[in-house]
Amino acid sequence: MIKNKSHKKNLSPAQREEILKTLKTRFEENMNRHKGVEWQKVQAKLDTATGAEKLWSLNEMERTGGEPDVVVSIANGNDKKQGEFIFIDCSEESPKGRRSICYDREALDSRKEHKPKDNAIDMADAMGLEILTEEQYRELQKFGNFDTKTSSWVKTPSEIRKLGGALFCDRRYNTVFLYHNGAQSYYGSRAFRGLLRL
Repeated sequence: MIKNKSHKKNLSPAQREEILKTLKTRFEENMNRHKGVEWQKVQAKLDTATGAEKLWSLNEMERTGGEPDVVVSIANGNDKKQGEFIFIDCSEESPKGRRSICYDREALDSRKEHKPKDNAIDMADAMGLEILTEEQYRELQKFGNFDTKTSSWVKTPSEIRKLGGALFCDRRYNTVFLYHNGAQSYYGSRAFRGLLRL
């Protein structure tokens, strides 16, 4: 269960050092995801006051199995900000610590029995993340083969959600698929991938 949003979002010096080391190693091992980006510039932003809370979010991504990394082309073209870095969950399969969850709070509340432990929208919010859109999910897939055995909830248009549905994506047969389910459904192989703007 993700900590309550009011929880103080600070890491101990040891936690901070550990997550920075993990992020730097992953960054250097996967340069294809962020060509032209220098780690020093990313760390400089993480070292600021606002960066401290972002680092807490990155630690939550890591703690729940997301393996976050900078992915340069993910932000939608029209909202790319100068000097903004985008971190995405880059784990091969959907993050283990976020599986077996339904789509949102309304879906969770609508279940009378066999409720899942949480929902994707509230978990993302508590972690300080955005859930990937279908477009962002497809962009991520250009950098590797993700979710070949699992699936990930993606941001669902309100028109679909109003009718009780929610969307998810996966990769099968070397192709990225978009599907639908009832928003209240949950599976042991489905989580969500988050996006963090730095």
